[in-house]
Amino acid sequence: MSRLVFSRTVPDTAAPLETALDVAHTGRAVLEPQQTLLLDAADRLTLWFDDGVPTHARHSDGRAGGAALAAFANPGPVRVELHADPAPSPPADCAVAPDAPASHLAGDDDLAARTRERAPDTPDADAGSLDAVEAFLADDDAIADIRERAREEAERRADEWGFE
Repeated sequence: MSRLVFSRTVPDTAAPLETALDVAHTGRAVLEPQQTLLLDAADRLTLWFDDGVPTHARHSDGRAGGAALAAFANPGPVRVELHADPAPSPPADCAVAPDAPASHLAGDDDLAARTRERAPDTPDADAGSLDAVEAFLADDDAIADIRERAREEAERRADEWGFE
């Protein structure tokens, strides 16, 4: 049986990953973008941890592993719940490389390196990381959304700076 040990809104996805690593969390984390909470949409990511190291990921849309990380790409505040569970049993098809959440969700190379240092040595450690990249590149909607946000940001800044 799991026990809720942490529940709050944090500025970005790096915060829960750092917390889990720092306290050697074993169990799972449930992340929901703040915008999802406001819009009542279903965009939830569950991460499983063993001694602070992410081991598995599943998105609320059913995607697993690296594809779940790609589906969750969220730049803003997230609602996080950490659930302690001494014997978590994540679905087998959800495995991720230990550094994949820090790299792909938080874009934090230092956190990814710290996570790799803590992770046990496994021969397939990089497989999940490549899966996440491939899944992201195959997600045309996510790429189009990022392009649209970048275009809007560029137009906003051009207006601020007086460019035409």
